[in-house]
Amino acid sequence: MSPDFELPIHVGRPNINNRDKFIDRVNKILDAKWLTNNGPVVQELESRIAESLGVKHCIAMCNGTIALEIAIRALGLTGEVIVPSWTFVATAHALSWQGITPVFADIDPNTHNLDPAAVRRMITPRTSGIIGVHLWGRAAPVLELQAIADEYGLKLMFDAAHAFGCSYQGQSIGRFGACEVFSFHATKAFNTMEGGAVTTNDDQLAEAMRLMRNFGFKGYDKVIHPGTNGKMIEVCAAMGLANLDGFDAVVAANQSNHIAYQQALAGIPGIKVLVYDSVERHNHHYVVVEVDDSCPVRRDDLIAALHANNILARKYFWPGCHRMQPYCDLFPHAGLMLPQTIAVAERVMVLPNGALPDGSVEIIARIIRSLAGSACKS
Repeated sequence: MSPDFELPIHVGRPNINNRDKFIDRVNKILDAKWLTNNGPVVQELESRIAESLGVKHCIAMCNGTIALEIAIRALGLTGEVIVPSWTFVATAHALSWQGITPVFADIDPNTHNLDPAAVRRMITPRTSGIIGVHLWGRAAPVLELQAIADEYGLKLMFDAAHAFGCSYQGQSIGRFGACEVFSFHATKAFNTMEGGAVTTNDDQLAEAMRLMRNFGFKGYDKVIHPGTNGKMIEVCAAMGLANLDGFDAVVAANQSNHIAYQQALAGIPGIKVLVYDSVERHNHHYVVVEVDDSCPVRRDDLIAALHANNILARKYFWPGCHRMQPYCDLFPHAGLMLPQTIAVAERVMVLPNGALPDGSVEIIARIIRSLAGSACKS
């Protein structure tokens, strides 16, 4: 069979909006010769994001992983920190990189987010914090996790890499816990080509993170805090501002595709498209499909067939952080506490979304439906 698309279509294809505005800003940056070091374009992006999320501080960073590391260090996390295994491995790496042990707690199979009861089971005297993840842009159980953190005297922060433009109980994600960390990587619904940010309402925490992203400098010559190089450059901030102006259109296109997938895949045994709560705001960036045992064809066979047609579906975040290095060697029995994580990891398939070629959803659904139908007849 010849591929349906001459060029591959990916999960997380970059959204590029207002190209002319971006180029105009880049020219102004070049004329000003202020390319990095907390320039005016970065400051404008921080201000606009903070205003749009209704939060006091937005600290832009060079990427989401450095943003996680700086936030973790600024909060003073040590010992053990509870995280889901069902997340991008950077969530765990940001802890391990700093000598902190990520302790993996299980998820709710209906939401794919941390299960508060599982979090309670993993608390030890060495636990200093919890990192909740708003997976697929669907909010983690914020109130339940905050109650646990308060009860045990733990720090709570959130990995909001998927959740820009999303809400929890009507409030924008970015306002919860001690702080929230966003990724603005090229594959995200909102991108700055490469980048990230931490948002918080804590003045002291924000000041510490601003120092830490610039080697601890306060002024030209005075270093008053340990730090690293986490600064966002001006050109990346320019991309962010251009993409902010077009973000609503991106969300509308994502949502349209998501609805089309739901309709096109309806009725196939064992195929379920994850839906988003209609009461909350979502960026609809991830089209997540669960393929269970009642489907006549295996999830991996569906992905292989799609790949053969230049449709690069993914099985995020298979097989789970606990089965990746170094964690599978350090904690070989972690899976005993993660039955729902393991089950979900074997079911999930993520389909392309965003600015897709015309007819893409129908073609993808036709391939899935055809393969499932053929398996039923065999």
